[in-house]
Amino acid sequence: MKCVYCNCTESRVIDSRQTDDGCTIRRRRECEGCGRRFTTYEKIDTVPLMVIKKDKSRETFDSNKLKAGIIKACEKRPVSIQAIDALVRDIEMRAYNGYDQEVTSQAIGEMVMEGLKKLDEVAYVRFASVYRQFRDIQTFMDELNKLLMDKEFG
Repeated sequence: MKCVYCNCTESRVIDSRQTDDGCTIRRRRECEGCGRRFTTYEKIDTVPLMVIKKDKSRETFDSNKLKAGIIKACEKRPVSIQAIDALVRDIEMRAYNGYDQEVTSQAIGEMVMEGLKKLDEVAYVRFASVYRQFRDIQTFMDELNKLLMDKEFG
């Protein structure tokens, strides 16, 4: 790390602390050349995760968009924001760990459905009705019957 005062490349770390967000480390350094102190910040550099949409277009993964969809499904349901945040984090972690810089919107949708099924069945059915684009009452009933069968045997 170059000293901001004398450009010396030799410094020693005096103190390291995590920042409030927990994603960055603040380091106080002392230059070996001039003895002055300066601060550096260290942050993990992530490769953007791209989402492949149904029409084959690509966009950057956005956890806020994911969270908004889950909140909409959980509207007026007894689901805490902490539970929603935990589900979003779980899906985000699985997407980053399980795929090579690209994930399909279908895979994300299935992860949301799997999580909502455990969290709240009504929210699950709401999300499924939009995600699976139920066209008539029969497809809606088929999904409800699958949910009931899973509950009986799961």
